[in-house]
Amino acid sequence: MCGGAYDEDGWCTECGSRRPDPRHHFSARPDDHVAAVCDRGIRHEDNEDAMAVWADGTGRAALVVCDGVTTATRSAEASMAAADAALEVLVDDALAPAERIVAATDAAAEAVEQVGRDFPESAPSCTYVAALVQDGTATVGSVGDSRAYWLPDSGEPRRLTTDDSMAEEQVQAGIDRQTAEAGPMAHTITRWLGPDSPDHTPVVTTQDVTTPGWLLLCSDGLWNYASEPRALREVVHTLARPEADGGEAPHTPSSPDPLDLAQALVDWANDRGGADNITVALVRTPTGQDGTHG
Repeated sequence: MCGGAYDEDGWCTECGSRRPDPRHHFSARPDDHVAAVCDRGIRHEDNEDAMAVWADGTGRAALVVCDGVTTATRSAEASMAAADAALEVLVDDALAPAERIVAATDAAAEAVEQVGRDFPESAPSCTYVAALVQDGTATVGSVGDSRAYWLPDSGEPRRLTTDDSMAEEQVQAGIDRQTAEAGPMAHTITRWLGPDSPDHTPVVTTQDVTTPGWLLLCSDGLWNYASEPRALREVVHTLARPEADGGEAPHTPSSPDPLDLAQALVDWANDRGGADNITVALVRTPTGQDGTHG
């Protein structure tokens, strides 16, 4: 793209290239501690991932990541509808956090089913992971194989979700994770959001997030390249390390803007092949305006 102007049909008047589809790459940064990036990747023609994030400036935040199933039609529409519908529920504090996660999942599932009604020839489906950060606790729910991780600056990192996938079933049966996740059935999911879903009840978990660290939600376009929590934290720490500080730990005051880090993680995945759509949503903790929770 040369930077020239586009005509009314979307073609560059300088180099003749087509205007980029805004769905292929988009980002959000609702507050200085919350951000997300959603990217098509390198090998896919379309972006079937989606995300939605929110923060209110007092320490509360909500994040949703959805990954449209490539083999299902209208999945790009399904993932976006699901993310938007879930976020609308998550920002309403009428319910307790765990109840809100369940209600948001129901809303996301209904939104995907509505896409199926709007396009009767389709069979839309997507994965789903959502997190609500409030009062020093992250409450997380998921369906499918999009994931949430807790990556503290010090202490043991943790994957907060369990995949609904054939690979996870193989791991539970005793096959080592690296082998299972590299196998031909690795990304065959056993639960999802969609009209033909067997069950969309989210698995809900909580995590204390009152210490410095990153809450990270992502699609498999990222975790394909660093599945284990320690491996992913090492990537985050490497990308977050300021170049000018001589390699100090990333929890220093020069810790990066979450939007910069989310984009760096997307770039990192693309540098390794970008085999799938990539979505990263981040919360830097503690989340309060003064360094404490609101």
